[in-house]
Amino acid sequence: MKILVVAALVWCALMTKPSTADEGIQPGLWKITTNTSNNGVTIPPHVNSRCLTVEQAKNLTDTFSPKFGGINTICERTEYEKSAQKMSWRLQCKGQMNIATVAEFTFFSSLRYVATISTKGWMADQQILDSHVALEGTYVGACP
Repeated sequence: MKILVVAALVWCALMTKPSTADEGIQPGLWKITTNTSNNGVTIPPHVNSRCLTVEQAKNLTDTFSPKFGGINTICERTEYEKSAQKMSWRLQCKGQMNIATVAEFTFFSSLRYVATISTKGWMADQQILDSHVALEGTYVGACP
């Protein structure tokens, strides 16, 4: 009986082992809950689904890094860090609208992550955007 209890505890420990950002996350269907505040106005939480391929789930840098740009705007990632469970980056855009974005992702396991993304924007030296987004991603299962 003691062997069964020990085996069960070992199995649970292995199953709840934190994922590392280098290992990626589970490919498949993810439920993403988004909480947003724009210029001090809180928007009701939004839930959507995202299906991640094997390649997207393994390459967190490409999957969760911004793809910004636009007319008369040049963007560059000015900082990037990746550790065992975290990934963070900064993005600076200059042009018609200047934008500064900071993001941090924490991967608690291959089945759950949270992120915060803060964006500020200026036109003609006047701040017109102050956005804060909190994300929580939870693995649901196989993609339909």
